[in-house]
Amino acid sequence: MTLKDNAVYVDGHRTADPQSLEETFEILRERHGMAWIGLYRPDADEIRSVAREFGLHELAVEDAISAHQRPKLERYDDTLFLVLRPARYIDDVERVEFGELHIFTGPDFVVTIRHAEAPDLGQVRRRLESSPELLRCGPEAILYAILDQVVDEYAPVVAGLENDIDEIEDQLFQGDPAVSRRIYELSREVIEFQRATHPLLDILRAFEGGFDKYRVDVELQRRLRDVQDHATRVVERADAFRVLLQNALTVQTTLVGQRQNDETRSLTVASLAQNEEVKRISAWAAILFAPTLVGTIYGMNFDHMPELHWLLGYPLALTLMLATSTTLYFVFKRRRWL
Repeated sequence: MTLKDNAVYVDGHRTADPQSLEETFEILRERHGMAWIGLYRPDADEIRSVAREFGLHELAVEDAISAHQRPKLERYDDTLFLVLRPARYIDDVERVEFGELHIFTGPDFVVTIRHAEAPDLGQVRRRLESSPELLRCGPEAILYAILDQVVDEYAPVVAGLENDIDEIEDQLFQGDPAVSRRIYELSREVIEFQRATHPLLDILRAFEGGFDKYRVDVELQRRLRDVQDHATRVVERADAFRVLLQNALTVQTTLVGQRQNDETRSLTVASLAQNEEVKRISAWAAILFAPTLVGTIYGMNFDHMPELHWLLGYPLALTLMLATSTTLYFVFKRRRWL
């Protein structure tokens, strides 16, 4: 059942609760009041039925059927078509969920088409029904109350995003490798939030520009300006969030670069230390190689070798070994290999 709530109001009071669209149209013609039809994810036939009864423009009807529209305000003669992007913050998964709300208003009707859980239009209806003097202002009063509810429901979203950004700032300096992905995902949500809230300022300015032309009640004018003030603060916070996340991403990139530089420096130091050790080992190997070479040659058991039976051959071999090793030691010492 897509007909969530349906009522006919006369002089600010709820006088009928039709059970179908056809009954609503019939009662409205009889009592000459104002109908507020609340639809939740209706099919194309239901939307076209409402469109035929109230003479809605075909372009606006197609937008309502296809959905996935950006926030906007369009006027077709005496009918307004308003698209809003309500949002709610889901604490369990720390994510922002965006909805879509289409509103048609005319001289004696308001049709709301909700494509998500938010906003809570039941709360809006109860609040207006408790203020007949406000509801007596007609469709403009309902339009104001819905705008006010949508903007008010942005406040928990702002608080949730602010808390997420605070957590990211803590993660940045803890070296958490997952922080880059979280910054990216949160940046996408903030951009989507900006797309939902920024057009509100133009929409509210358009309403303000028509106050005199359409003789909007003075009290409603004050209330709509209050909504505009709240919307401006929300937009400013969203802009600030985007700047903070861009700065956080810059800081994260810098920190990653610093850590990589530190790791490279450590590897360089280790490599240099290893090179010094290799030099020492090579130097001692060369020093020990010289006497080994001499001893190896004179250790061969051939009959015909120079100085083989010479009385001073053994001392000379030892002296040659020592001299060669000592010379190599001082050469390597001078070159700081030892």
